[in-house]
Amino acid sequence: MPAELRFSRSDSGQPTPERSIAGLRLARWCASNGWPVHPLASGRKTPASNCRDCSAPGHTHKDCACLAAGRWCHGFHAATLDYSRIDHWWGQNPTLGVGVACGPADLVVIDVDAHQSAHQSEIPSRDRLLPGIAIGEHIDVAGMTTGYHSLAVLAALRGERSPAEDASTLRVRTPSGGLHVWYRATDGRRWQCSTGSGRRALAWQVDVRAHGGYIIAPGTSTAAGAYKPVGSVRRPAPLPAWLAQELQRTGHLPAPHIPAPRPVPPRAREAVLAAGGGQDQTSRLLAGLLADVAGCAQVAEGAGFTEKLNRAAYTLGGLVAAGHLGEAAAEGALRETAEATRPGQAQRTAQIIRSGMAAGAQRPLHLGGRR
Repeated sequence: MPAELRFSRSDSGQPTPERSIAGLRLARWCASNGWPVHPLASGRKTPASNCRDCSAPGHTHKDCACLAAGRWCHGFHAATLDYSRIDHWWGQNPTLGVGVACGPADLVVIDVDAHQSAHQSEIPSRDRLLPGIAIGEHIDVAGMTTGYHSLAVLAALRGERSPAEDASTLRVRTPSGGLHVWYRATDGRRWQCSTGSGRRALAWQVDVRAHGGYIIAPGTSTAAGAYKPVGSVRRPAPLPAWLAQELQRTGHLPAPHIPAPRPVPPRAREAVLAAGGGQDQTSRLLAGLLADVAGCAQVAEGAGFTEKLNRAAYTLGGLVAAGHLGEAAAEGALRETAEATRPGQAQRTAQIIRSGMAAGAQRPLHLGGRR
């Protein structure tokens, strides 16, 4: 966010000239980062409407005349990177807030709420604290009163730092005491917003803003207060791999088409045969890892290719370190499988394989009692 931007409100809660000018600058700054913007209603965190039909039954953005005419309407569906349109919208309506359409901007924002639970009875059932992760009755959850706590527990279970403490990326404090943690999606997958039903939440009081939603730009002010950046970082970092795995686990991807099993490439088959032809534990494990990577071939997005490739490389590194496989054969088989699955990404996949195998080599994987 430009250093010269300053945000303030008068005692009456009305926008000052300083804030009015800042709205246009903020919208232009967001657009300069490649984040399409759309107006928010003055002093509110909800999108501004531009026609009476917006709330009418059956009226959608697909048949709204506002969008075709270059007027904002229907929230993030109107988001734009067009500076002339931005200047027109905020120049004539300087009190409008700024929303960012997450999907077109390739943003994944972790939305941490801080709604304090005063009583144990207000904490949800244990199966909803961390969806899909069992929390035993012997574990005291009385201290989990906000989304900060549930997110911290999830991160600790994975041996990672909580995104709320991730100083490498843009973080924005909300007027209610919550936090928006901004990340960039870098693998082309269309991460989806949380539904709000609890079934797709990342954790209790932790939702996700991505495709199909918007986020309030840092620096925007509402009647409740300002959305203030935390720390000095003003750009989103790439979405961490472990967090991507958790988002996939909790259903934040469209349901993928499940393709028929894809044949393992010739060099990979040779590696399997050299390891025992599928008759022993090593070759079965190798064949399963290669097939898992190869199965991503016919799914353009949402297949978890990067995570599967990294997991396969890590496991192969452990098998090589334990003496079950030759390093050259294992790496070559995985490279050929990756190239057949995602053609044209040889340099990227080679880097994933090398780093994964190096990490796995630190923990030799002994099978069948072999030491």
